[in-house]
Amino acid sequence: MMNGIGLWLPITLIALLLGLGIGYLIKQVMFERASQKDKLTAENIIEQAKKQAIEIEIKAKNQALELRQNADAEIARRRNELAREEDRLQKRREENDNRTDRLEKREQVINKRQSALDKRANDVEKMYSDQLEELQRISQLSLEEARTILLAEVEKDARNDMARIIRQVEAEAREEGEARARNLITAAIQRVASDHVAEVTTSVVSLPADEMKGRIIGRNGRNIHAFEQAAGVDVIVDDTPEAVTISCFDPVRREVARRALGKLVLDGRIHPAHIEKVLKNEQKEVERVIVEAGEQAVYDAGVGSLHPEITKVLGRLKYRTSYGQNQLAHAVETSRLAAVIAAELGADVEVAKAGALLHDLGKAMDHNVEGTHAQIGADFARRYGVNAKIINCIASHHHEVEQESVEAAIVEAADAISGARPGARRESLEQYIKRVRALEDIANSFKGVNQSYALQAGREVRIFVKPEEIDDLDSIRLARDIAKNIEDTMQYPGQIKVTVIRETRSVDYAK
Repeated sequence: MMNGIGLWLPITLIALLLGLGIGYLIKQVMFERASQKDKLTAENIIEQAKKQAIEIEIKAKNQALELRQNADAEIARRRNELAREEDRLQKRREENDNRTDRLEKREQVINKRQSALDKRANDVEKMYSDQLEELQRISQLSLEEARTILLAEVEKDARNDMARIIRQVEAEAREEGEARARNLITAAIQRVASDHVAEVTTSVVSLPADEMKGRIIGRNGRNIHAFEQAAGVDVIVDDTPEAVTISCFDPVRREVARRALGKLVLDGRIHPAHIEKVLKNEQKEVERVIVEAGEQAVYDAGVGSLHPEITKVLGRLKYRTSYGQNQLAHAVETSRLAAVIAAELGADVEVAKAGALLHDLGKAMDHNVEGTHAQIGADFARRYGVNAKIINCIASHHHEVEQESVEAAIVEAADAISGARPGARRESLEQYIKRVRALEDIANSFKGVNQSYALQAGREVRIFVKPEEIDDLDSIRLARDIAKNIEDTMQYPGQIKVTVIRETRSVDYAK
């Protein structure tokens, strides 16, 4: 057993040594092969790098050659352009030199002519002075005296020509304007049919019997005092049979009181507590009627939607009259007339309609607010965002402010037509006499007027002048001045004709 083990150990060692030697030899061979392979790979890489370097060098040389050729071509082109530019500059320099030579020659010629003209002007001035002295010697007038006489003659001739031309132009313009205006106004009035004023709105309450007056007054005047205090009106109980009169500057309050008193009379129960209740109910009813009247007026006039407050104030005109003409009906009629006129003239129909409908809006508030009704209405409309052109129509329809559009002039014309048409208004005798007398006073205030007469219900003023003080030309100016004074100082519907008559009478006697 021990012999077997002793033999096996040497054999194992020998085999191990042989294995290690063979492994080393194999590893060495593989290392040499890998080295050769790496060497071949390195040589291939070096060879390819050399080839690429040669190609890059060739390409760089080609690019450099191309750049050089392009640079040479650009230099040649620039040289050609510089040469051409130099030729042009040379030609221009030569032209400028030639032009300078011609200008110098022309300047010399002009200087010679100027010298000749100066000499001739001196000769003419001397001749003028000699002739002027000779004329002064012959006429025995100084220069200033002659100039004064000449200017007076020229002014006289110019005034005659001017008056003649003015008269001719005014006649032609008046003839054409009157024809067109007559056709336009006639068409507008025909298309807008309106009723005549039949009666003035009154605040009289009818009673079933005169005994009702005592019940209205009450014991010690208790009922009538309570009614007047609650309604803000004055109740006039006089000898008028079966009627009492209600007086108040506010037409709405007067209407509320009239309706309330009528209800109390029908009911028969007249005492302070019931009076206040009926007045409150009628106040609400009248406010409802006012709103409905304003909305109906807006609808009848064909105007677009307005602010509810404006519509409400417009409805208050239902209870306002002027010379017997209901102001709400007048506003609607004016709006319709303005729409027709604006359509014929090519103006803004919507602005004209709205401006005409609201032109008297301030009359519904002028008892409570200071200022003219035109300005009050314009301020109120501006407060609720109304168009600026419509506001100008309201503010300028009595020329209190400047009219800024043709629609403003149309509103003024429509207002005058509505107020001046036949049957539109009624005027009291006292106011009529006052207006007629004012016309005559204005005419008599001018120098040279002998007599003046207001005719045709104040539609015409006829003026007789002193012929020794007023000539034909002055009569034309006098008519214009009087008309302008009437426009500036008076308010009237429609227009007033001013006629100046100059009459010369020569009287002699045969003996």
